Amino acid sequence: MGHRTRLLAVWCAAAGLGAVSVIVGCRLADTDAVTPVPQTLAFLPWLLVPAAPAVALTLLARWWTGLVWGVVVLALLAWCVRPYGPGGEPGGPALARLRVLTSNVEFGWATGALIPLIRSTGPDIVFVQECEYTCQARLKREVGGAYPYRSAVEGDTSVGSVILSRFPLTAAPGVPGRMGMPGAVADVDGHAVRLQLAHPKPPLPRQVSLWKEELGRLRAFAARHDDGPLVLAGDFNASQDHAAFRRILDTGLRDAARLSGAGREPSWPSDTAPPFGAQIDHVLVSEEFSASRARFLDPAGTDHRSLLVDLTLHAAPGADGAS
Repeated sequence: MGHRTRLLAVWCAAAGLGAVSVIVGCRLADTDAVTPVPQTLAFLPWLLVPAAPAVALTLLARWWTGLVWGVVVLALLAWCVRPYGPGGEPGGPALARLRVLTSNVEFGWATGALIPLIRSTGPDIVFVQECEYTCQARLKREVGGAYPYRSAVEGDTSVGSVILSRFPLTAAPGVPGRMGMPGAVADVDGHAVRLQLAHPKPPLPRQVSLWKEELGRLRAFAARHDDGPLVLAGDFNASQDHAAFRRILDTGLRDAARLSGAGREPSWPSDTAPPFGAQIDHVLVSEEFSASRARFLDPAGTDHRSLLVDLTLHAAPGADGAS
């Protein structure tokens, strides 16, 4: 390798490792920082794509300092992509079983695909984001008989959201946000389960602060909730590689997809998932729940995959199972 070629290889390796190091450093420092960090953190595992060739270039250029740098970056990246958050199984006996579906229908465009999906999979509770007026009316007309209970925030485009339920619902305050995040309490076979839909603003370059603020409201809600079982589900616009999302998990909530062995399967963008993407659609549950199965489904007309999970509600250890 000639001198100029070697210098070019060193420069390219340093540029690649430098960019990856900034993102990994923010992940290790537990900060989402500013654009473009939060947008890149969503795809953290795929930083192996620039990192691995950069390490190969250090070998070709015989740049030993760079090689050590690259090996350290790869090791830290591998550490960062481990599953995050609590796991384990509840200790009490099973009280009830329920199936939960969450789906972002992208301005209502995927409503027509969601309806047969609901009919074929038979969820007990459905969380629908970006369900505008027409979407809500169509769901009520076509599946309202199977889901007579609902809690909704009405709105156009991405603002509208709705929770559909086979179980009776009582009103509960939602979490404030620019897009609708309704809440309710479901009577699941005699057991009260708090339901909360999540749909904070995405981390677009000019609204990262708002994204952090709304995820912070969801974290505050989860931290305040100490009154029995909780299901917090929806499009979080965040993955486990975002500090703002990890703080929600730090309240003790568990990611049902992770509990079911699908903790890294991408849900967005649907055009490239599952080979490439980020898991930003989640069903989070309190410690009273176990999750036996999680499936990511692909309705047409939306840039999100839907998430279907089977949950079992357990009694607290030592409890008699009464609600």
